[in-house]
Amino acid sequence: MKTTLIIAAAMAATIAACTNSATETANDLEWIQLFNGKDINDWTVKIAKHEVGENYANTFRVEDGLLKVRYDGYTDFDFQYGHIHYNTPYSAYLLRVEYRFTGEQAPGGEGWAWRNSGAMLHGQDPKTMLKDQDFPISIEGQLLGGDGTNERTTSNLCTPGTNVVMEIDGELFTPHCINSSSKTYHGDQWVTAEFLVLADSVVHHILEGDTVLTYYKPQIGGGTVSNFDPAVKADGRLLDRGYISLQSESHPIDFRKVELLDLEPYMQNQTKLQQVLARLREQ
Repeated sequence: MKTTLIIAAAMAATIAACTNSATETANDLEWIQLFNGKDINDWTVKIAKHEVGENYANTFRVEDGLLKVRYDGYTDFDFQYGHIHYNTPYSAYLLRVEYRFTGEQAPGGEGWAWRNSGAMLHGQDPKTMLKDQDFPISIEGQLLGGDGTNERTTSNLCTPGTNVVMEIDGELFTPHCINSSSKTYHGDQWVTAEFLVLADSVVHHILEGDTVLTYYKPQIGGGTVSNFDPAVKADGRLLDRGYISLQSESHPIDFRKVELLDLEPYMQNQTKLQQVLARLREQ
């Protein structure tokens, strides 16, 4: 990937300049396949208005080697926002998803949710979500598709129950969403989105190899999440780890790859972290 962001000024807050030395660490990167292409046994579903673990109307399913989000069992979407959560939480990582929008929006889906989904980062444990809660408290890498005519960026940032800082040592950014600098992806084409998350320090959104958004200090706060347990929403607490989930927001979407490179083992060794990031930059 052409990740020009990886050793950038934005990264200076967390790592030093890249070293040129080659090590076994940098040459032996092991990706974890969060989606195994066969089933969703390693995932937990939570859909609003349903108990945790209930995959209402078979919303999340595996067919033809794809993780699919479908609504053929719905007569009305009725604000039943859903998320499928990987069962292992992570702190520092590079997440890569390959997705495409397809088909028609579910009946009753809101206009803004047309060709709209997301990858939720540093999310709360789904077991702590209440039955009627709409979104997990998390950082959202918003995925959007174009309508064939108008510009509509993807890999944006939305913040259900969270806030971020847009500049190093800057002020808290409290609006719910901000657009990335990506181009628009129309139709049913496959798109590769990556999210480089370094604990509670910095997050980069990378789309088709290019950096499109960077922000800092993800933390609990703000609104745009409903029917949550107040004990879970500790405003001001920095998010240094959490669960990854994929959304169902009323438009069908396919995922053919969901994989992760765990960077937490390198966070206490800056030299190794620099080498791993340099290796990624070369790929």
